Amino acid sequence: MLDWNDLRYFLAVARTGSTLAAGRQLRVSQTTAARRVSALEAALGLVLFERRPTGYVLTPGGEALMETACEVEAAAGQFADAAAAQKREIGGTVRLTVDEIYAVTILAPILRDLHDTHPAIRIELDTTEEKRDLGAGQADVALRSSKGPTDAGLVGRRVANDNWAIYCSRDYAAAHGRPERRKDLAGHPFIGGGSPGVWQVYRAWLERSGLTDAVAMQHDSSSGMLSAVRAGFGLAVLPCMVADFDPELVRCLPPDPDNERGLWVLTHERLRHTPRVRAVLDFLYERLTALAREQDKAHPTHPASLQA
Repeated sequence: MLDWNDLRYFLAVARTGSTLAAGRQLRVSQTTAARRVSALEAALGLVLFERRPTGYVLTPGGEALMETACEVEAAAGQFADAAAAQKREIGGTVRLTVDEIYAVTILAPILRDLHDTHPAIRIELDTTEEKRDLGAGQADVALRSSKGPTDAGLVGRRVANDNWAIYCSRDYAAAHGRPERRKDLAGHPFIGGGSPGVWQVYRAWLERSGLTDAVAMQHDSSSGMLSAVRAGFGLAVLPCMVADFDPELVRCLPPDPDNERGLWVLTHERLRHTPRVRAVLDFLYERLTALAREQDKAHPTHPASLQA
């Protein structure tokens, strides 16, 4: 099978007249240059050079291929230049939909660094609680909690487990103690709420635990719950990817080990190869997976659960 890289050696030897000079030009040994030319001849079934004491001279067959080889070289150079130009010119608007609590915490520094790397990309951040339809073009990229991309046409990668656990502030723990088991939760005020999907699960757990009456404040957003916990109002269920990196907060009870939901970076299949979307997807995936690895080291999986 023809190795297209061998054309570089063919052209270098043809232009310099020797494998020694060609090796110097390509920064390889003379032996390598001679071996690659011989490999090309074997692949083509042609003798391209006459080996003379004074150097290498093209055979008629080699001369006949010289013009085509130069055209291939030029085309390869144009391809590389076009790819480099496209990389430099990656720009345009990318609409990113994400829950507000992630947008105002872990995503803020990531999006800053994304701008430093790709200054021509403009991010439109959508933190509405309503689920945007990527297939209908309501957003380009989503950071979403899910068991997987279930909507038709969505593609993406899982970046982390979407675990939630009970947290309080360090000041609250110092003043009132930190509950570490479910039976210790009685008597502590809870902040309820979050997005509709979060509150549905959270409220069901409170009901099963007999803690419905412990809800002393209700927020309609997860970021609102986070602010109340930071202020020392009481306890709340918060995403571990956020709360574990907040120096003001401490875990009380661990997350449910049977949780199957993850954080996914998603887009629609028709956009997956669009340069600006691809750049955002890859950047978010790299940074969020690194953050997840850091979190796993600090908080390894715990065998207990919210039901314990």
